[in-house]
Amino acid sequence: MKPTGPDAVVVGSGPNGLAAALIMARAGLTVQVFEGGETPGGGCRTQEITLPGFHHDICSAVHPLAAASPFFTGTDLAAAGVRLLTPPVAFANPIDGGRAGAVAGSVQDTAAGLGADAGAYRRLLGPLVRDADSILPAILAPLRSIPPHPVAVARFGLEALLPVSQLGRRFKTQEARALLAGVSAHSFLPLDAPGSGGFGLLLTLIAHSVGWPVVEGGSARIIDALVRELTSLGGQVITGQWIKSLADLPPARATLLDITPRQFIALAGDALPSRYARALAGFRYGPGICKVDWALSGPVPWTADVCRRAGTLHLGGTFAETARAEAEVTAGKHPESPFCIVAQPGVVDPSRAPAGKQTLWGYCHVPAGSTVDMTGRIEAQIERFAPGFRDLILARSTRTAAEVEEHNPNYVGGDIAAGLGTLRQTVFRPAIRWNPYRTALKGVYLCSSSTSPGGGVHGMCGMWAARAALADLGGP
Repeated sequence: MKPTGPDAVVVGSGPNGLAAALIMARAGLTVQVFEGGETPGGGCRTQEITLPGFHHDICSAVHPLAAASPFFTGTDLAAAGVRLLTPPVAFANPIDGGRAGAVAGSVQDTAAGLGADAGAYRRLLGPLVRDADSILPAILAPLRSIPPHPVAVARFGLEALLPVSQLGRRFKTQEARALLAGVSAHSFLPLDAPGSGGFGLLLTLIAHSVGWPVVEGGSARIIDALVRELTSLGGQVITGQWIKSLADLPPARATLLDITPRQFIALAGDALPSRYARALAGFRYGPGICKVDWALSGPVPWTADVCRRAGTLHLGGTFAETARAEAEVTAGKHPESPFCIVAQPGVVDPSRAPAGKQTLWGYCHVPAGSTVDMTGRIEAQIERFAPGFRDLILARSTRTAAEVEEHNPNYVGGDIAAGLGTLRQTVFRPAIRWNPYRTALKGVYLCSSSTSPGGGVHGMCGMWAARAALADLGGP
């Protein structure tokens, strides 16, 4: 007799969990998704958390990886009513004196704004952007075989292995050096760490290839589209139900977990072989974030004009200042002048706030588990490059790193990347296994950002985990 339960169950309804569920459902399997929160989405939610009419992205706000992801390009978000709006300037990094480095348009366009570093920028980014269609699919896949275009991928890899501090020596101007430091600091690594340059190169490569878009109306529109498709295929999303043990789940042929290794150890308990459990327990998490959302009476008055057209701002000042701030966080300190990432979706999406008003989203890095409210220091960094900013604030909402984890347990200690991006954990994530998605328990798979290719809204962890499950089930 055929079992009455689902073919597959998924724990967690973030982008990876829903991607896994959809891959399974598209293959004809019945799927149930369990979500502890009251709404699906994980780190991809949009809510009115300051004032009525101001729509704030709770975690993810800017989506370069979604625009480049094979999962999302194969999902056809546009047909599902999701509009990705691309700001004219992908990101900018202001420095004192009204100056800024900015990535906008092509490599040539960006190089033209970097003065004496125009040639160095073209030499570094030009070949990578030219081979973007060969590089990006390989970066967003587990490193288990020779990629289809090994020369292009190897060229990227040789540069990506370098620390930002070494890559930065190729530039002479403060603007270009600051630009590289800011985008590379997305790694949560010290700027002298091996591999830290890879994050900056990848994100800049994507900026020139597909841009750094925001979602019209908020990031939750992506989740709404995925849930609608899943429901149309007979899948089910059950919210408000925290899973505390694998025994809480209905019997299924495949169980996919959009959770961190730490949570998996707790869910599985004694069922995990001790050697595998020790490997998972050794998985390293990164620094946390303190995040602030603002409702503003108008656009931020950036001193550098190019910043007024940017969707994302990196606020750390010069290369040296950003490096110092990130080193302090790694040492367990709270910088007085933190490196901040700020997003202003209103540059291209006026629907986020009432007419004439704006939302602003931003965070700084802090030690894991921090309970320190960094609002004042973050606002001071914004005011430094946009005098008069504080006069625009109508309301704000702040979450410390500890509160970020409380809101989303996948963000251990406030780590929104669900794991530190060291070289080891870039290649082997979350443990040294040929297939990072299969666990030591038969029929149980990890599909969170703690697996390859790591953090970001791309759905690829879920897609690859679901493919592994389908292969084990003898499916397509």
